[in-house]
Amino acid sequence: MDAGGSLRISHVGLRGVVGAALTAGHVLDFASAFGTFLEPGGAVVIGRDPRASGLMLREGVVAGLEACGRDVVDLGIVPTPVIQHAIRRLDAAGGVSIGASHNNAEWNALKFLGRQGTYLSTAEASELLDIYHLKKFDFVEWRRIGKLRLESGAIDSYLDELASVYDFTSLRSFRVVVDCCNGTSSLILRRVNERFGTEFILINEKIEGVRFAHEPSTTRDAVALQLAPLMKPLSADAGFLFDVDSDRVALAAEDGTPVSEELVLPMLADYLLPRGPGKLVITNLSSTALLEEVAARHGGRVVRVPVGRQAAIDALSGYRPEQIALAGEGTGAVMMPQFRFVYDGIASMLAILAMMREHGQSLGGILAAYPRYHILKGQVPLVTQRVPALLMELQERYRDGRANVVDGLRVDWPGRWFHVRVSQTEPIVRVICEQRGEPPRDLFEALMELVRSYA
Repeated sequence: MDAGGSLRISHVGLRGVVGAALTAGHVLDFASAFGTFLEPGGAVVIGRDPRASGLMLREGVVAGLEACGRDVVDLGIVPTPVIQHAIRRLDAAGGVSIGASHNNAEWNALKFLGRQGTYLSTAEASELLDIYHLKKFDFVEWRRIGKLRLESGAIDSYLDELASVYDFTSLRSFRVVVDCCNGTSSLILRRVNERFGTEFILINEKIEGVRFAHEPSTTRDAVALQLAPLMKPLSADAGFLFDVDSDRVALAAEDGTPVSEELVLPMLADYLLPRGPGKLVITNLSSTALLEEVAARHGGRVVRVPVGRQAAIDALSGYRPEQIALAGEGTGAVMMPQFRFVYDGIASMLAILAMMREHGQSLGGILAAYPRYHILKGQVPLVTQRVPALLMELQERYRDGRANVVDGLRVDWPGRWFHVRVSQTEPIVRVICEQRGEPPRDLFEALMELVRSYA
C-alpha cells in the first residue's frame, strides 16, 4: 500500500485512486503477470465498467496480455458477471474485470478470473502476486504477440442463460424500480425490458464515468436516500439498487421501507434451500446471524469463512457443488449454483422477484416473517501497524465472549456478536455489531471509541 493509503495490492487484485496511486505501470505489470500466470491455450476475456479511467486501464491490460502472447476478447462496458459467463461460454483461459464496484469514480481496479469464470483461489492469487512482485514475465517475440477481438453480443448471451432459469414472462406483472447508479445494470435491464416486455423503471440509468448520481454502495442508507422515497409515488412492487458493477444489490419494500443489504442472503437462502439438494450456505464472519435461523428452518447449515472472495472460493472447492445451496456476503453479493457460483446482483434480483411470485406475497410481507435483527456498521482509517495491539486489547476487554481470530476478531454471545477487521480493499478497519431484537448501540459505540483511539 502507498503512503497515502489509496493503493491496495492484495489477493483481491489491484485497486486504487487512479493517477494519485494506481498508475499505468501497475496495470501493465499486473496484466503481464496474469498473462504469465495463465495456463497455455485459450484467449483472455476482458470488460470494464464506465469509469473515465477505464479506457486507460483497458489499454494497459490489452498490452500486457498481448505481450505475453495472449489473444484478448474485449466485451466493452459490461459487468463482471457477464465477463464470467463469457469465459465459460468461450472456453477462455481466464478474464480480467476492470472496475471498482462500490468505490467512487476516482477509484479503479483489476479483478482476475480463472478458467471456470470464478475469482482466483488464495493459492492462485498468491502465485499471481509472486509473479507480479518478481517481475518475471513470459514476453514473446514479435511474431507471437497476441491479437485483440471485440465482441458485442455478450449481454444477450448472458440473458439467454438467465432465461433458462427464470421465467421472465411471469415477472411482467411486477412494477419494479431500479436505481442503476449510472452503472452497468442499466445496459442489462434496458435489454431485459426490450426482449421480455418487463416493466423495470430505471433511474440514474445514464452511463457515467466521472459523476455518479450518488455513492455506489449497496447499503440500507443509500436505499433510504435514493430509492425508498420513490416506491409509493411510482406504485412499485419492489425496488432494487445496484453498485456500478451490478454484482451487489440492495432492496426497498413496496411501502418505501429501506431494507438492510444483510437481508439479501437470508432471503435467497430461504428461497433456494427447499428447491435443491444443497444444504450448505457459505458466508463470512461479518454476515448476519439471521442466516443460521433461516438455514436451520430448512435443515441447512451455515459455513462461516474469513471475509473476502478468495475465502469463499476456497470454501466452495471443499465441497461437491450439489452440497451447496448458495454462498455470499452481507453486502448484497450472492453466488448461486445455477450460475456456477458467480456473484451476480441481476440474478439475485430475479430470484427475489420469483420468490415473491411463487409465494404470492409482497416483498414487505416476506420480510415481516423473519425475526428482527439489528446490525450496525462503522469504519475507521487506521494504519496497519497498530491493528495487532487493537485486536489484543479488544480480545482482553471482551474475554467473556467466544472469540474467533481467523479474520481480525469476532466475539459471540447468545443473540449478539461483533467483528473487527482490516478491509482488504480500503485502508480502513471495519466494525460490525449485531443483536437479535434491539440495536446494540452501547456495544457498537464502545467498540468505535476504542478503535478510534488507535487511529
